[in-house]
Amino acid sequence: MSDIAAILFDKDGTLFDFDATWGAWARGVTLDLAGGDATLAGRLAQVIGYDPAAGRFERHSPVIAGTVAEVAELIAAHLPGQSVAALVRDLDAAACRAPQVAAVNLERCLGGLRGAGLRLGVATNDSESSARAQLQREGISGFFDFIAGYDSGFGGKPAPGQLLAFAAQLGVAPAQVAMVGDSLHDMAAARAAGMRAVAVLTGPAPAEVLAPAADVVLPTIDGLAGWLAGR
Repeated sequence: MSDIAAILFDKDGTLFDFDATWGAWARGVTLDLAGGDATLAGRLAQVIGYDPAAGRFERHSPVIAGTVAEVAELIAAHLPGQSVAALVRDLDAAACRAPQVAAVNLERCLGGLRGAGLRLGVATNDSESSARAQLQREGISGFFDFIAGYDSGFGGKPAPGQLLAFAAQLGVAPAQVAMVGDSLHDMAAARAAGMRAVAVLTGPAPAEVLAPAADVVLPTIDGLAGWLAGR
């Protein structure tokens, strides 16, 4: 019998394949923000660590684990006259429209975990509004008891605020929660909160980077049921 009562998921790179979802978004949003200026769009892509030719993000891209506000601050430095607040609104709006590419069959996976009696949540460094819009559009928001973004009042990862708020809301001990994510920010947040740290490989970070910081590394969240059964 597993000692895990609840699972908290990161969103991008965990529930959704990171490059497949955000590659097209990055190409479009940089061109839009640059007003169609290809040279400026290329500079913005470089700032956010996106390689348009390869269609993927660099391993250390700030988009992978940073908040929308942090990304907006980086971009604002190259767009004179644009405020960070306005860029946050633009990026949030673009994120809400971004087509999501599921990392696995989410309805089957999440439904199985709920059927096993587990409580589920989402903690993302995206905004709460865009996270809710994306999860609702994919038809999976009903699986979650808790959805928090960096702007929900608990802070963002790698700080443990979102994670501890999830445990408190459910009335479970942090040690009974597994935090599942694709980045070192997720693993650091799990450690800081006193939770199990579960890494998945559906984001840009490879196993050799995640393994030293995680309790277990799984190819996708489909491996959670087996991992829990073996505890």
